[in-house]
Amino acid sequence: MSFDPNPKTVELQARLRNFFAEHIQPNDDTYLEQVEAGRRRGDPFAPTPIIEELKPKARAAGLWNLFLPKSDRAPQGLSNLEYARLCETMGSIPWSAEVFNCSAPDTGNMETLERYATEAQKDRWLEPLLAGDIRSAFLMTEPLVASSDATNIECSIRRDGDHYVINGRKWWSSGANDTRCKLFVVMGKTDPDAARHSQQSMILVPSDTPGVKVLRHLTVFGYDDAPHGHAEVELVNVRVPASNLLLGEGRGFEIAQGRLGPGRIHHCMRSIGVAERALSMMCGRLSKRVAFGKAIAMDGVWHERIAESRCLIDQARLMVLQAAHMMDTVGNKVARKEIAMIKVIVPNTTGRVLDWAIQAHGAAGVSGDFALAKLWAAQRTLRLADGPDEVHRHSIAKLELAHQAGTSDSAVEMPITRG
Repeated sequence: MSFDPNPKTVELQARLRNFFAEHIQPNDDTYLEQVEAGRRRGDPFAPTPIIEELKPKARAAGLWNLFLPKSDRAPQGLSNLEYARLCETMGSIPWSAEVFNCSAPDTGNMETLERYATEAQKDRWLEPLLAGDIRSAFLMTEPLVASSDATNIECSIRRDGDHYVINGRKWWSSGANDTRCKLFVVMGKTDPDAARHSQQSMILVPSDTPGVKVLRHLTVFGYDDAPHGHAEVELVNVRVPASNLLLGEGRGFEIAQGRLGPGRIHHCMRSIGVAERALSMMCGRLSKRVAFGKAIAMDGVWHERIAESRCLIDQARLMVLQAAHMMDTVGNKVARKEIAMIKVIVPNTTGRVLDWAIQAHGAAGVSGDFALAKLWAAQRTLRLADGPDEVHRHSIAKLELAHQAGTSDSAVEMPITRG
C-alpha cells in the first residue's frame, strides 16, 4: 500500500511550505514577544496581532479550513490522509495552526457541528467558526471524578419546559480563556437512570449565558498556554433553549465518539511535526558544540540516539498515515484500534525524541531560550488529553483478544475519554 501524496496534496504541501518560509518561521519570535507583551498588560488571552495579520494571507493562499472533509460549507476540506502531511507541517510551529483556522478545539467543535447540528445551529455557530470570527471550547472533563471514564461525569442537563438547565463544574476546557470564545460545547447527563451510555447528552451554550463563570486558567508544567489556555468553568443554573441540544437526549456518547476520533489523529499528525523539529534541533546543536576536543555529534551515544529518533519518527508517521487511510476508507469505528494505537505511540515517541533533544542542548534545553521545554510539556500532556495511555492500551488489548479468538469486536466497548 502506498501513502504517497496525490498531486493535489503535493501542490498544497508546496504552497504551505512557502507560506511557512515567508510568514510563519520569520515571525516565530514576534509571536512569542506579543504573547509576553499580553502577559505584561495583564491580558494574556487576547488575540495575538501576528496571527490576526496572517489569517487573511492564509485565506488568500487557499490554506484555510483544510481539516474538514465532506462539508458543503467548507468544500476545500481534505481527507484525513491528505490532511495528515499538511497538519504535520503546522505542528512544527504549534501556534501556526490558528493562522489556517485549523487549531483545536475549534476543529473538533466544527466537525461536531458539521456532523450533528441542525441547519439553524450551523448557521449560528458553524459559519462564524469557519470564518475564524469566533473561537469555541469543549467542556467534558470534570475535576471531581475520574474523567478517563466519561460515564463518571456529573454535570446535570435538566429539561425545564422549553429550556435545559445546566449545573456542573468542568476543567481543562481548552480555549475557554480566549476573549473570542463565544461557544461552549458541553457534555453532561440528561438521564442518570438510563443505560450507562445513554445518560449523556451534548448541548450548545453561549459563553455569555448567565450562570457561566470561568473560574481560573490552569497551568501545564507552569505554562499558562496563553493565548489559548485551559480553564476551570463553573455552570450554575445555566438556562439555554431546548433547541440548543445536539442530536437528541442520550446521544452524547455517540457524538463524542465521532468528535474524538478525528481530534486524536490531528494531535498525532501535529506531533510528528514536533518530533521532526526536535530531531533537527538536536542534530544542529550536536554539530555545533564541542566537548573534550571534538564535536558532540561524533560521540557514539548520539549516533545511536539520532538513528533511533529517525527510526521512531518514520515508524510513527507510517502508523498515522495508515490510521488516516482507514478512517477515510472504512470509517472511524473500524479504525478504532489504529486510532488508539497512534494515540499511545506518537506522543510517547515525540516525547522521547524531545527528551534527547533537551539532553543535547544541556541546561539550555530546559530554559525558555529554546522551544524544547514547552514542546515537551505539551507532548507530555497529550498522554492524558483525549484519553490516557492506559485506557487506550486497554482498548487495544480487548480488540486484539477478540481478533485472536476469532470473535466479533463489535461488542468491545470503546471508552470516550478526554483526560
